[in-house]
Amino acid sequence: MCGRMALSLPQDAMAQLFQARPANDLPEVPDFNICPTDPVHIVTSTEDGPRSLSAMRWGFVPHWYKKPDDGPLLINARAETVADKPAFRDAVRVRRGLVVASGYYEWTKDAEGGRDPWYITRQDGSPLAFAAIWQEWTAADQSRLRSCAIVTTAATGAMTGLHHRVPVLIDPPDWALWLGENGKGAAPLMRAAADGVLGWHRVGRAVNSNRASGPTLIAPLRNGGDD
Repeated sequence: MCGRMALSLPQDAMAQLFQARPANDLPEVPDFNICPTDPVHIVTSTEDGPRSLSAMRWGFVPHWYKKPDDGPLLINARAETVADKPAFRDAVRVRRGLVVASGYYEWTKDAEGGRDPWYITRQDGSPLAFAAIWQEWTAADQSRLRSCAIVTTAATGAMTGLHHRVPVLIDPPDWALWLGENGKGAAPLMRAAADGVLGWHRVGRAVNSNRASGPTLIAPLRNGGDD
């Protein structure tokens, strides 16, 4: 699963890394507590133009919603069913993107039921590129909202100790295929990362609040306490 994330990569560095043209309305970075319904940085591609780095609402809005909160908040899409679910099946065929993050958070529970947060990153220090699907939704007043969901799959190996679901990561050699630039056949990319790709450490419980901010949220917790 992916329910909270952080991004510290400068916008010009993101644009260069993904060879994408940056939009003018990108969210400010760094942001160490990106929450559902916040705008996220997403890379998309079209057949007749360059890649774009733009902002989209994290929380996919199906076309039949009368307003963005007209139903469940769809921040994730399961890889096992994304091609069949009415909300997602068209998007996964023709509207795939890469949500950029430096890391994301997951939670475990202690003996008393308290929520202990962990910060998860790539061990090689490179940014995460989450497999995503997106859609443009049109309101009754004809205003438009672009939104996205992150594709998740079953966790494997050591990651199962943190959570049974993980976001699908797309490696650089596969970016073009996932974005639809290298034809079809992207379904095999919807798998868990191999053991050793990701690493994680405990962080303080301050991040349990969606109002918390600042780089201390991702600092390793060294004293064993709650803060």
